[in-house]
Amino acid sequence: MTTYLGIDLAWAERARTGLAALDAAGRLVSSGSVVTDDQIAAFVAEHALGVVVAAIDAPLVVPNADGRRDCEAELNREFGRYNAGAHPTNRSRPWFNPPRGAALSERFGWSMDPAVRPGGAASVAIEVYPHPAMVSLFDLATVIPYKDKPRRTTTSRKEAFGVLLDAMERVCEEPLRLTTSTRWAEIRAAVVSAQRPIDLRVVEDEIDAIFCAYLAWLWGRRDPQMRVLGDVLRGYIVVPGRPRVAPLRTSVVRARPSTQVGAEGLAELAAASRAALPSLTDEDATRLAQVAVTRGGGRAVSGRALGRASPRGVVDPA
Repeated sequence: MTTYLGIDLAWAERARTGLAALDAAGRLVSSGSVVTDDQIAAFVAEHALGVVVAAIDAPLVVPNADGRRDCEAELNREFGRYNAGAHPTNRSRPWFNPPRGAALSERFGWSMDPAVRPGGAASVAIEVYPHPAMVSLFDLATVIPYKDKPRRTTTSRKEAFGVLLDAMERVCEEPLRLTTSTRWAEIRAAVVSAQRPIDLRVVEDEIDAIFCAYLAWLWGRRDPQMRVLGDVLRGYIVVPGRPRVAPLRTSVVRARPSTQVGAEGLAELAAASRAALPSLTDEDATRLAQVAVTRGGGRAVSGRALGRASPRGVVDPA
């Protein structure tokens, strides 16, 4: 039996790590967040039965003393225009010497070599990065701005989380069966009722882990769109295909002051969102328009206001 794990791994044991487990059929069976390595180990022991395919959002192989890994340069060439690039990872940063993800993979006996294909007797772990994966799988022209970043409000992030959860249901429903998951319903309720940044933070890592579990499922099923940028010697990142829509341009959309923006103004912005992100539903396009108006504060709203990069390795190991 094969089980699939998604791990949104904090770089050190002082921030929360998101965890998610899928059963052999790919259905979401458990998710949550923890802090310590031993807590991660307890989750793995309870839910990772048989052969394991794990997708970890954290660097696994970091051989370089400084600079950036080749796989990060390659990823940035493809996804940088979508605000989904990665910042340099190297061993000059103590939390990457060694990487926590590598230490945990060795502890659990998971091969980190992407050349060891799933489907055999060996358990495997791969490095993934949700932002470019979302760009590819959700047909996005830029990242969804749900991360906690400067100038983003709780209100705007709630709207962005709504877009993300809708997209996950649209793309990942089979096999995760999110719409019938009790825990997924609780996550949605937590987003709707959030009043402070911390209210979103408690589910953010868990949501990312669920998405990583979906990537583990794709890898375990040997989905042909899963590509390896790099290798086990130089470091690598696994991404599902290439971007399928043009990146969002930085052209300016003029909006009336937020106190005066009504149905007509939102409709104009929603139409611009749909033009940039063809896969959006009408509801999601309207939500993104509301995000743009909120973040623009009634001033000119640039295309980039719909989403900015949230790369790993930027500020701290949280």
